Amino acid sequence: MCGITGIFAFNLVGRFHKINVTAATQALHKRGPDYQDIYLGDRVCLGHRRLSIIDTRDVSNQPMWDESKRYCIIFNGEVFNYRELKAELIAKGISFFTESDTEVLLQLYIAEKEKCLTRLNGFFAFCIYDKQEETLFIARDRYGIKPLLYVFDEDKFLFASEMKSIVQYGMEKEIDYASLYTYLQLNYIPAPATIFTKVKKLLPGHYLHVSLGKMEQQRYYSIPYSSAAAESNGIGYEQAKDKFKSLLEASVQRRLVADVPLGSFLSGGIDSSVVTGLASRHKSNLHTFSIGFRDEKFFDETTYARLVAKHFNTEHTVFSLTNNDLYEHVHSILDYIDEPFADSSAIAVYILSKETRRRATVALSGDGADEMLAGYNKHAAFQKIIQKGWKENAVGALLPLWKVMPQSRSNPLGNTFRQLVRFGEGMKLSSKERYWRWAGYAGEDEAGALFSDAAHQRLVQQEYASRKAEAVKLIPEKESINDILVTDMNLVLSNDMLTKVDLMSMANGLEVRVPFLDYELVNFVFSLPSSYKINAQMRKRMVQDAYRDFLPAELYNRPKKGFEVPLLKWFHHEMKSLINDDLLSEQLIKEQGIFNWEEISKLRRQLFSSNPGDVHARIWGLIVFQWWWKKNH
Repeated sequence: MCGITGIFAFNLVGRFHKINVTAATQALHKRGPDYQDIYLGDRVCLGHRRLSIIDTRDVSNQPMWDESKRYCIIFNGEVFNYRELKAELIAKGISFFTESDTEVLLQLYIAEKEKCLTRLNGFFAFCIYDKQEETLFIARDRYGIKPLLYVFDEDKFLFASEMKSIVQYGMEKEIDYASLYTYLQLNYIPAPATIFTKVKKLLPGHYLHVSLGKMEQQRYYSIPYSSAAAESNGIGYEQAKDKFKSLLEASVQRRLVADVPLGSFLSGGIDSSVVTGLASRHKSNLHTFSIGFRDEKFFDETTYARLVAKHFNTEHTVFSLTNNDLYEHVHSILDYIDEPFADSSAIAVYILSKETRRRATVALSGDGADEMLAGYNKHAAFQKIIQKGWKENAVGALLPLWKVMPQSRSNPLGNTFRQLVRFGEGMKLSSKERYWRWAGYAGEDEAGALFSDAAHQRLVQQEYASRKAEAVKLIPEKESINDILVTDMNLVLSNDMLTKVDLMSMANGLEVRVPFLDYELVNFVFSLPSSYKINAQMRKRMVQDAYRDFLPAELYNRPKKGFEVPLLKWFHHEMKSLINDDLLSEQLIKEQGIFNWEEISKLRRQLFSSNPGDVHARIWGLIVFQWWWKKNH
């Protein structure tokens, strides 16, 4: 796992920016703490920061050239089937000088060019420079586990693993207001857009060909999904379970390859417990790591994590944190975020990654299962809408009553009223609009009201509408759960969940591997009927049923809790001054000119009221943006 960056200068103006490649590479030092090297060419410069995982010897450092010195690679990620691919290449007469997957990827590209991408089982963002042809080939993995940002203009092409590296090249920092408008609803910015107008994210499953003054983008993968085919799939449930188990075990086994200490995150939920159990079959003395919340017993699942660790005989470590421990890391996290991103559970992931890194360099996780197999509250809500009867109609009819009830995430009754309001409002919307609304924390009108008049004028509504339409294009007028899940994979998983884990783990030099996102497993899961994933009684039905005899019985029949942090308490106490006197102060809001002070003031009043609803998530989004804006302004 590493950090990569580079520049292709098209003219003299572009060449001027080559002087920044060293600073751009250094900006990625947390992603790759073990080694740095840079190739400086006439038009092309490539920088690499290495986190050594496979073949940790110096001979596997990057940038790496082939024997002819024509091709050069910089690579962030892992190819888990590299040994099989290497054997094929050796059989064709190709020789190797390292034991790394990097060299295998380079030789596979030389042999097969862009077709090599369909052969790779792993996660990656990489660049291969053809010195003879003066071209760059850049690709990103199928689901966006690894990030890749770029800038293309008449003078140059720039790319990097993170925005903090891109900005080192001295690019213009013009805010994209369609991105900001989306962010104020979702708390993240979906690819290919970024917070800056000139910077784009390479979409998952895509690659770029860059030559002198030209850039071409192509898709090489999308989830092979047809709603009609999935719902009419004749495979029996028991047979599907067996194949699912076989594919997942193979995926976990592939992801155990490493020449450094490897462990597993263990939350106490079904997904991480399954991954841990399967890993323990193939790796003795497996280390597992959990994070607990001493002050927030409702969200503390370490009892279940310990139970699983004992069940599979792992070497288990619990990091038990107070609210103050969590708060102490907030400023470090805000400083590391280089594009507004406000999933507050990133705080817990950051601390878990930091503590895990003291004992391991690689960790397995259960990410991806919820999006593939219907694990979220919203999936249960969609299921109720799709099969609605008198109960659901009654909830919708009583919406005016739910709205006057106190709503809050901080107590069970208030949270129930909050969910009833969201459900009742969602029932009134079209399938696409319902999805978009349930994906976020604020509606379009609420987000738009936050803008000042000047900011409103800079928002290109047509651009925003086009991006939104693209995000929900796979949801038909009468949706199935599978339609929702494939949209979640493309929107929520890659832009929120995987971004969070990559950003927070790499801030601590930790590689996180996600067995549920093996492409063979994903392709199979999306060939199955919705009913195999969720029904009226159970979410993530296939996972739960498949591993019922494998996991401790106590893990079943308990509510999903998620990874929450006590934002509301912080806002009322430790962060109150930061909100009122600094980031959301009247003076800064009016000087800044982006937001409408009256609307910000309303949110502040709601935050400190007895009926805060979901406002703390919106306030956190504003805090993250304001901190970022002050750092970049």
